[in-house]
Amino acid sequence: MKNQAIVKTHFDLGQENLYVGKVRDVYDIAGKYLVMVVTDRISAFDVVLPKGIPFKGQVLNQIASKFLDATADICPNWKIASPDPMVTVGYKCDPFPVEMIVRGYLTGSSWRDYKAGAREICGVKIPEGMREHQKFPQPIVTPTTKAEIGSHDQNISKEEIIRRGLVSQEDYETLERYALALFERGTQMAAERGLILVDTKYEFGKRNGEITLIDEIHTPDSSRYFYADTYQERFDKGEPQRQLSKEFVREWLMDNGFQGRPGEQVPEMTDAIVESISDRYIELYENITGERFEKSSSTDRLEEMEANIRNMLARL
Repeated sequence: MKNQAIVKTHFDLGQENLYVGKVRDVYDIAGKYLVMVVTDRISAFDVVLPKGIPFKGQVLNQIASKFLDATADICPNWKIASPDPMVTVGYKCDPFPVEMIVRGYLTGSSWRDYKAGAREICGVKIPEGMREHQKFPQPIVTPTTKAEIGSHDQNISKEEIIRRGLVSQEDYETLERYALALFERGTQMAAERGLILVDTKYEFGKRNGEITLIDEIHTPDSSRYFYADTYQERFDKGEPQRQLSKEFVREWLMDNGFQGRPGEQVPEMTDAIVESISDRYIELYENITGERFEKSSSTDRLEEMEANIRNMLARL
């Protein structure tokens, strides 16, 4: 593949510190701003895979940036600007230690729990007699605690969050209200593209005492989409749904004997596999946004990215 994936950045932006996550490099500028670089690293089953995926970071950053702008009337968010296709600059917030998962359908881990006999998820009662991929009577909020790197997020109920003092009751009710309103907006925008927003996660923090949406929103890494035109027919027949998410990466890994368990080896990521995953991410972008994807392909992307960031920071 001609274009090399960007899997690491090492800019000197005068940052107080640099946080390197599974996918993002986050530069803390003066304890006031964050420069979030969405790299081309890819993770699955809590493991960062050995090769990056060209243009994946650009896809995720541009989708998140678009949805942050499209939901800014619902609640404040952290974004100031996106000075580069792979970068968002925004306000540093104090994050809440929980993630707000909103589910519109009984799918994925919620279905696996239900099939195993659970009739309650995070304190939310689930009706008897439901089937995989069935729509809930109304979207439900099933929060998780934020895990340390390398460990899994844990389901937790609203009552437990408040009892443990992770979030105050007043703040939690605001988080829940914002999450449901954001999900409703995301659902409307997806429907315009012939898609169903199935489930997603939102992260919030506080800035100057105000609850603020942070991180990514409605990307294929944080959300699951179904194609609307085939949903009902496939549901009626009990067939798997056509999905827009990074589930296809997990499926490829599972088909090749990897689920992140001890002793398992990540299968070989050939150039053809890497290119096919890149193509799928670009397809995701075009389906979710309705816009043609423009590849950022200058000869030295890292140099260009750093210049774009520096120009932005100089204006703050």
